[in-house]
Amino acid sequence: MVEDDEDIQQLVTYNLVRKNYRVSCAMEGRQALDLVRVNNFDLILLDLMLPGFDGLEICKLLRKDPASRDIPIIIVTARGEETDVVKGLECGADDYMTKPFSPNVLLARIKTILRRRSEEQKESARKDLLQIYEITIDLDRHEVMVEEEPVTLTVSEFNILRFLAAHPGRVYTRQQIIDNIRGYDHFITSRTVDVHVFGLRKKLGVAGRYIETIRGIGYRFLESPP
Repeated sequence: MVEDDEDIQQLVTYNLVRKNYRVSCAMEGRQALDLVRVNNFDLILLDLMLPGFDGLEICKLLRKDPASRDIPIIIVTARGEETDVVKGLECGADDYMTKPFSPNVLLARIKTILRRRSEEQKESARKDLLQIYEITIDLDRHEVMVEEEPVTLTVSEFNILRFLAAHPGRVYTRQQIIDNIRGYDHFITSRTVDVHVFGLRKKLGVAGRYIETIRGIGYRFLESPP
């Protein structure tokens, strides 16, 4: 919480701690920026009329910094003109409350924003995971699990699995496989595709049966388990 009025600090902190939140307070902008750099905050409450840095400038700086650009910000200020609200939201704030305010309304807005952020993070995590049958492919970490057991793959094996599993049922020639994973792996050639698929099947164990050879054409990942 970035607020130079100690009475408001104490009031808000009291109500947040009662709801099991942990709260850090800053009296001015530079102190707030230092705190954000060394802590992993879930949300920032930001006053606008502060000594030193103006709250709008702090909001801009927080949004420019990769370490803080995704942290939700609620502006809590006595400046309630429409132009002030617009400026605050345009600077990157997620919500805007004017003083005086109800602590219960503030708590409700905090809860709503944190719930929305949690849902967005879960959705983002799901996009980084490709789940098909008992195989889980972590696209961000380049990791593969089969029935929750880690499987160590080479770069080529991982990229072939990632590509085929993302398009179950579709048949791809060896050249199409190479063309579609180009940029991820420069060392695979049409001559080595078969070798990589053989190694991939072996490492996947029983799950290797999902990669089907289409004689005279290439490979496909089965659309449904055999």
